[in-house]
Amino acid sequence: MSDHPFATLESFQLAFTSGLSGLLHKGGLGPFILVCANASFDKRVEAATAEGLASLYHALSTEYVDALSSGKPIQAVEEDLLVFLKLHAVGFARLQATEIRHAGPWEVQFNQLRSFRPKRITTQVPQSLHSPFDEAGFHFNKPFMQKEAFWAGKLSGRHATLYYNKYPFVDFHGLLVPERESCLPQFLTEAHHFYLWQATLDLSRTLDGAGFGYNSLGAFASVNHLHFQMFVKPAGLPVMHAEWRHNGGSRPYPTHCAAFDTPAAAWAYLSELHKSDTPYNLLYSKERLYVFPRRKQGCYAQPDWTSGFAWHEMAGGMITFNRDSYASLDQNSIAQELARLAL
Repeated sequence: MSDHPFATLESFQLAFTSGLSGLLHKGGLGPFILVCANASFDKRVEAATAEGLASLYHALSTEYVDALSSGKPIQAVEEDLLVFLKLHAVGFARLQATEIRHAGPWEVQFNQLRSFRPKRITTQVPQSLHSPFDEAGFHFNKPFMQKEAFWAGKLSGRHATLYYNKYPFVDFHGLLVPERESCLPQFLTEAHHFYLWQATLDLSRTLDGAGFGYNSLGAFASVNHLHFQMFVKPAGLPVMHAEWRHNGGSRPYPTHCAAFDTPAAAWAYLSELHKSDTPYNLLYSKERLYVFPRRKQGCYAQPDWTSGFAWHEMAGGMITFNRDSYASLDQNSIAQELARLAL
């Protein structure tokens, strides 16, 4: 991997942050929300964009208040406008930065702005792991989405587009969409499984801690357009700790987790999940793939402190949206919720 921006960790971090600054300078509601969410998550981004964010917020809020007061239409993506109005109700200056603490082996995160995001298809209970691509639904080919692209080009032999995650919850959070214009649904094929395995290895040579998460339909995938959630986290996620039995340790993981060192063995297992129509989450890392077969979303009562257990939660990273939940959530409660998802 010698192509910019993946040549070194430093060049990737610089390109990631400078790209956000560039988006902000172009103006517009979508870029404002994206940069604001990334700034609230990462202090480095906040430092680089604070002045521009405040200026754009003032301009947008003045424009929208005037339009609403006079009954004029607002030309904006509706879900972006709803998020902005929520932010405006809270107050831009009162928006709280993301915080992360540990509860035993788990990570607990307070992420206020992410609570404003639209639910999309996560409120539905899909009948199958496969659903046809829906041109009318949300997908990454929408014209407004192209403003949110960080990079596009050849990665591990296939053309791919890497978008910024609009509501990040992990370091350098992006959305990798292979062969975007092919309109592939969110269903993992053998070819794309092997591709992601190789892409993870290739990126890991220069980006320590690079990995990808994946949510199947029924396991809190929010978009039915094939995509994988990229991150760069050298410390790894809790599921990767040596203490767990699936990593050679003695401690059982609270929910079902299968770990694979080869893509072929992993695919044999995934194929069986497909045959039984079992929802699952994945975590691709340099060392191995972690597979979490689980109960289908919407088929059980979940606690009010979470919006759903997707790949990040199954891997041990809990996201909360209010201070009380963030302060009170303990390791036993987390382990119990993970255990409830086991088949």
